Amino acid sequence: MTPIAPLIKPFFAHYLPIQRGLSAHTIASYRDAVRLLLCYRADTLGRCVDALHVEDLNAEAVLAFLDHLENQRHCTAQTRNSRLAALRSLFDFIGRQTPELLAQCQQVRAIPLKRASKQPVDYLEESEMHAILNAIDPASRMGTRDRALLMLLYNTGARVSEVSTLDLQSLRLQGSSQVELRGKGNKSRTCPLWPETVAAINKYLVQREPAQTNESRLLLNANGAPITRFGIRYVVAKYTARAIEKCASLADKNVSVHTLRHTTAMHLLRAGNDIVTVSYWLGHADINTTHVYLEIDMEMKRKMLDKAPPPSMTNPPPWKQPEIIRWLNQLQRKPELCAVQPPQPSVNPTPEANHST
Repeated sequence: MTPIAPLIKPFFAHYLPIQRGLSAHTIASYRDAVRLLLCYRADTLGRCVDALHVEDLNAEAVLAFLDHLENQRHCTAQTRNSRLAALRSLFDFIGRQTPELLAQCQQVRAIPLKRASKQPVDYLEESEMHAILNAIDPASRMGTRDRALLMLLYNTGARVSEVSTLDLQSLRLQGSSQVELRGKGNKSRTCPLWPETVAAINKYLVQREPAQTNESRLLLNANGAPITRFGIRYVVAKYTARAIEKCASLADKNVSVHTLRHTTAMHLLRAGNDIVTVSYWLGHADINTTHVYLEIDMEMKRKMLDKAPPPSMTNPPPWKQPEIIRWLNQLQRKPELCAVQPPQPSVNPTPEANHST
């Protein structure tokens, strides 16, 4: 029996960050998946987590865990596949470290991903986005920060992780204003800023009060510490709830930080930018990820249809039955006999005629 505890630390401390170069957010997602598996298996076996062995995590146990995610924890198929991807990476590492368990690791890694239906991408119309921005009270204590946050999200289409880790050195607010974002795979991209976004950030920087003098993060919470991803989600949800009073259509939408990212992409496409430029703007590694926006925008589809009018059609002449067909049909008819005229009734002479005779 091979204890799994000695394999967990090198997997997270060396293999993922150094050998594979994964980001801290990806490592945190892998950590959650492994933690859920270990806790589930320990509970089903009635053991402590540190008493588990690699042999306890065979393919049957992993499949039962994935079913548990969907049935008991009500996770989607996408979440199930994300957890499975993390576990595949773990058993790839275990197979490298313990070749005698290679057959078991192959069985776990052979578990297929589940086909997941694509959910429609939700985005905001310009009026809905303006309603959320106008719901911010600039006179409130955190209103200045919240306006800078939402303007930055809408301007750049940044992910929540990119904004939460944004530091002051990544901003250039003089001259050609821009911001450098660091996204998935530690890849960086630069986005220009609207003058309105620059004005909102400058106004916030005047009131920014970090708890530590050497704090480099741009966005801080009420305590002067760096704002978290959950804090950003709370801000978006708060002002969306306020904006519903002025824009009722928001009540039918589940607005999140990623919804604002979708909104930026849709508005860039509607403005006439090509899909390759929008893909670079969002930091997509694969342009096929950006194609989803072209599939959902009915307004753009109508414009495309207007550029390709329907073909002009003339009314075809009425169809006439060929003469040979009429002749053949007549051969099938029964011969028609002449009708016998019924006898005519005799005409009685008028009384005047009888009187004259």
